Amino acid sequence: MDLDKRQENRRDRNMSYDNGGRTPKKNYTMYILIGLIAIAVLWIWSSYNGITKADIAAEDSWAKVETSYQARADKVKNLMAIVKGAADFEKETLKEVVEARAKATSVTIDPSNITPEQMQQFEAAQGQLTGALSKLLVTVERYPDLKAVGAFRDFQAQYEGIENRIKKARDDYNTSARNYNIKIRTFPNNFFNGFFGFQKREFFKSQAGSENAPDISFE
Repeated sequence: MDLDKRQENRRDRNMSYDNGGRTPKKNYTMYILIGLIAIAVLWIWSSYNGITKADIAAEDSWAKVETSYQARADKVKNLMAIVKGAADFEKETLKEVVEARAKATSVTIDPSNITPEQMQQFEAAQGQLTGALSKLLVTVERYPDLKAVGAFRDFQAQYEGIENRIKKARDDYNTSARNYNIKIRTFPNNFFNGFFGFQKREFFKSQAGSENAPDISFE
């Protein structure tokens, strides 16, 4: 009987203690759980920061798109002042550019939440200004005196560079948006991107002839 009792006491000690009777075995489970929780927290923290950085990069690229388009709008405003001074210039053509410029500069988009509808509206407004401006520049060809104005020649020299910067800004934004979209849609980030409110970013769609800056040479 005493032997059975001693064996039972020994089993109890082995089940309760390890490492010379100093560390309870049951604590191993707690340490493992704490370790797993710490790993999960670090994983979520790292993924969240990575997505956030990609999101900020896309927003910065979008700001450069807006800056490029605004630079064009500013130049077009200067062009309007030049053209208005020309005698008998076609008023309807000038009116189209003025209205298109006003519409293009009035369209604003929240860079953190660009919807397909907003992107379509933005592109349509900018495209309308491009079309109206192209029509005006073709019309200018019939006004030799206007083409000889120094301010107009300055605009002509700068406009191709403006359009090239717009194209580069659009391409850079698309690259940033693609990198961001990849991050939120690939494993393991796709498990919780919706929980943190990360949404897919819209792209600029390529347009026919957009790879070439407009030719406004009137030689």
